[in-house]
Amino acid sequence: QVRLAESGGGLVQAGGSLRLSCTASGRTFSRYAMGWFRQAPGKEREFVAATSWTGGVTYYADSVKGRFTISRDNFKNTLYLQMSSLKPEDTAVYYCAAGLRSTYQPRDYNSWGQGTQVTVSS
Repeated sequence: QVRLAESGGGLVQAGGSLRLSCTASGRTFSRYAMGWFRQAPGKEREFVAATSWTGGVTYYADSVKGRFTISRDNFKNTLYLQMSSLKPEDTAVYYCAAGLRSTYQPRDYNSWGQGTQVTVSS
């Protein structure tokens, strides 16, 4: 398994931007498909975006399509989530995850980070 650590969360006003990073330990990062998920208080964890092991294929939840961009740098063992035009409903703890397939199902990912809080004020 790969160990993951998110960073870059914080407080931002609606309409603002943030970039989340997820740094992976070990030398096998490039073998994993990667995903971003989020969980708001009282809600289930939901899919945000995913990318294949090369970064050549990406998927997005409809709620973030056109506003968020997932990318990865396999030389730096880092996954990114660029978030723009943020809305209060984007407020959640954001998690990165590693798996064998880039799907929208949390059960398909077997390594998770601890999460980073993103709060969007109105």
